[in-house]
Amino acid sequence: MAEQLSGLADDRALLGRTSTAERVSDILRSRIAEGYFPPGTRLSEDSIGGALGVSRNTLREAFRLLTHERLLVHELNRGVFVRVLAVEDVEDIYRTRALVECAVVRGLGEPPYALDALAEAVVEGQRAVREGDWKVLGTANIHFHRELVALAGSDRTDELMRSVFAELRLAFHVADDPKALHEPYLARNQLILGALQAGDREEAERLLAVYLKDSLERVVEVYRRRVGDDI
Repeated sequence: MAEQLSGLADDRALLGRTSTAERVSDILRSRIAEGYFPPGTRLSEDSIGGALGVSRNTLREAFRLLTHERLLVHELNRGVFVRVLAVEDVEDIYRTRALVECAVVRGLGEPPYALDALAEAVVEGQRAVREGDWKVLGTANIHFHRELVALAGSDRTDELMRSVFAELRLAFHVADDPKALHEPYLARNQLILGALQAGDREEAERLLAVYLKDSLERVVEVYRRRVGDDI
């Protein structure tokens, strides 16, 4: 927990003078999406509030917002915890991803597309592979798909998928071999990027649909083996 709190203290500057529960929830959501708080982690009001320099009431409202997004869960007389997903949650996350991400690619206008951020996410993944940091590779993969969604130019879609991708990170935490889980999809990200760079959105959508189907099967397989269906 000390490492996570140190990271939160670094985020304190993001709050500025107009600290709000929404801004706190944005920070915690991002930290969950980046893997700083694994499923089942108890979030201490005193420690996190102190690290961010916010009041207990502000933090509790932020917790409430993230509970509504199904990232946290409040357990009576025990506190607030990062949620542990069920297999059905994982399946629903991927169902939502397929609906939204494929629709974004299908709905792109005429090329060329603004792909700099998408390409940077691929570079981020390649750098993580060179360094053997598979957790960072998982984050880079999420960044790739977040930037893919951003091609729609819709704040509402970005907001919807922001919490979906944070939930996805919770599912990734159950993997006992993160390299095997994440590494194959870096090459697939490159193929999707290449199709978009060539202006072939139909091929990009096809690649994406197969990607999401295969990824779902892999994550559910790992999830059933490590967690089971009775959570």
